[in-house]
This record gives sequence, structure tokens and C-alpha cells, in this order.
Amino acid sequence: MNAAEQATGLELATKIASVVSLFKSQFPDARADLKPWANDPDTRELIDPDSIDIGFHLPGWSPRYQCRSMLVQIRFFDDELESDRRVIGVEVVGFSHQGEQWRLSTIDDWHIVGSKQPIDEIGDKLKQFCRQMFELFNGKGSDAKN
Repeated sequence: MNAAEQATGLELATKIASVVSLFKSQFPDARADLKPWANDPDTRELIDPDSIDIGFHLPGWSPRYQCRSMLVQIRFFDDELESDRRVIGVEVVGFSHQGEQWRLSTIDDWHIVGSKQPIDEIGDKLKQFCRQMFELFNGKGSDAKN
């Protein structure tokens, strides 16, 4: 779900702002988009209400990144028994004008997969950013393994 729509309280709005700051600390040229999803019925059917989605756009296509835009999806699990909302995974997807180029998911093995992939330095920065997301939302004892 668009980050702008998820920012309903001060605590979550502050964490979304922190996500943007953390991403920009790794990728200073990126411009944040808190509403990456269109507001049409077809798109609304595909949106995960248990995620915060933020788009980041680079000034142009880059061979280092192998993309022009990146979509960050922070996925949550609500544990109603413990009144707890925890991050269970982060996905970062790189897009060019040709569509999806690569994907990094923390759900499995933290490998970047796709037809074209960013250089290792960029991949390492993406993984560092994902680790920071776990720390931000879940605290120091996060589920981040890589």
C-alpha cells in the first residue's frame, strides 16, 4: 500500500520518513515517491494492505544500478495476540523502461535475481538498507540474517 496512505499516525509517519532518510543515505541521488501505486480499481486489487510501498527514482538509467526506479515494499505481519506488527520481509525491485530488471527479497536467501543486475557495490548497499529496515521496525534483535 502507498506509504502516504499508511502514514496514519505519528509513529508510523516518523518511521516512513526514516525509511526515506536511510535509503537516501545509501543512494543520495534518489527521489522518494510515497505514492508509487496508481489509484485505479485494477491496481487497488493488487495492493497488499500489510505493506508499506515507497518508490525511489534515479535521475536517469544507470549501468551501475541497471534501473531507473526502485520499488521498496516493507511487508508486515500483525500478531493480534501480542498486539505487535513486525516486519517479515523487505523487497526491492529495480525497474527500467523495459519493466522489472531485478529483485532482492529478504524472504529467501537475500540474492538479487533478474535479467540485469546492479553491480555488487549497489547490491551490498541494498542489503544494508534492508538490514536497517528490520532494525528500524523490529528493534536490534531483528530477523535479518544477511
